[in-house]
Amino acid sequence: MTLKLDNVTKRFGGFTAVDELSIEIPDREIFGFLGSNGAGKTTTFRLILGLLDETEGLITWDGKKIDYSQSNYIGYLPEERGLYPKLKVKDQLIYLGRLRGMSKNDVIAELKVWLDRFKVPDYLDKKIEELSKGNQQKIQFISAVIHKPKLLILDEPFSGLDPINVEMLKKAVIELKNQGTSIVFSSHQMEHVEELCEHLCIMQRGKPIVHGALKEIKRSFGKKNLFVHADFDLEYLKDIQGVVNYKAFPDGCRLQIESESISQNVFTALQDKGFVRRFELEEPSLNDIFIEKAGESYE
Repeated sequence: MTLKLDNVTKRFGGFTAVDELSIEIPDREIFGFLGSNGAGKTTTFRLILGLLDETEGLITWDGKKIDYSQSNYIGYLPEERGLYPKLKVKDQLIYLGRLRGMSKNDVIAELKVWLDRFKVPDYLDKKIEELSKGNQQKIQFISAVIHKPKLLILDEPFSGLDPINVEMLKKAVIELKNQGTSIVFSSHQMEHVEELCEHLCIMQRGKPIVHGALKEIKRSFGKKNLFVHADFDLEYLKDIQGVVNYKAFPDGCRLQIESESISQNVFTALQDKGFVRRFELEEPSLNDIFIEKAGESYE
C-alpha cells in the first residue's frame, strides 16, 4: 500500500507552503522527513491526512485518494499535542478508540499492554494533567497506534523525551514497522532519521532538496569525514589538497575530504610526526549533507 504524492502544491494566499512535491513512500517502511521549522513538513502531513486540501496535485494511498472512510487505518501523532487534561487516561483512550471502530473492551485490553510496555501500568486511572510531559507523550503515542493502523504519521514523536524514553519509543516504532505498518515521521534529531529510515526527504521552503534512499544519498554526496586523534598539532592537515573542512577538537580534529582517496595523502602526512591514536574514515552525516544542500546548519 504505497503512499504517493504527485506534484503536490499547497498555497495559503500568496504563500506557498508546499511546492510541487513528488515523492513515493514505500510500503512497510519508515520514511523520514527533515527540514527546519517552516520547511513544509507539518503541512505535508496534514495534506496526506486530508485535513487540508491540496491546491494542486494528487495524493493517493494504495492507488486511492485518502478520505474519511480510511481513517480507521491511519494513525497520527501531531506535533502539537491534544489530549484532554481533565480526562483519565482510560476514558481518553476509550473515546479515541471508539472513534476508530474499536470496542471498549478491546481498547482497555490493548491499552493495558501498551502501559505495561512503557512501564507505566498504574496510569490507567490517572488524569492526563497529573502526568509529566514525557509520560503525556507516551499516552499520545498510544492513542495514535492503539487501533493498529496500516499507515502511521508521527510529527516530532521524540521531542521533549529523555534518552531512556526515546529508546523505548524507537523500539515501539521499529516493532510496528516489522508488523507491517508504514510509518512516516519527522524529527529534529538527524541521528534518529539515520538510525530508523531507509528513505528520506529533506525539505526547504516547501521543496524537496534531497530525496531518496539514505545509502544512495550518502554515496552520491562523495565527501567523507576523517577523524584523527594524535598527540601533536594537526592544523597543518587543513592545507592538504582535497581537505575541504577542518574542525579542531581537544584531542584531535575532523577533516571533511573530497573523496576516500584523499585519506591516503593525510595518512602519509602524519608519518613520523608522533603518536596517532585514531585514524577513522566515516560516511558523511545527514547534517553535513543538509549544510551542503540547504546552505545552513540544521537547527
